[in-house]
Amino acid sequence: MDDRGRRVYAARILGTIAVVVGLLVAVFGLVADDTPAEGYVVAGLLVITGLGLRLEAALVDRR
Repeated sequence: MDDRGRRVYAARILGTIAVVVGLLVAVFGLVADDTPAEGYVVAGLLVITGLGLRLEAALVDRR
């Protein structure tokens, strides 16, 4: 695997992890009922960052 392939794979994996962790934080926050608003902000930022990483990996992989 070349260097670009490794970077694409790493970005895709990190993006997936960020999305999953962000969604888990949001779900556990809804279940616990005592999560402050900052927890949902962090969860949203994780999901947005993860989606961005996955989008970047998809665009770089097309070239």
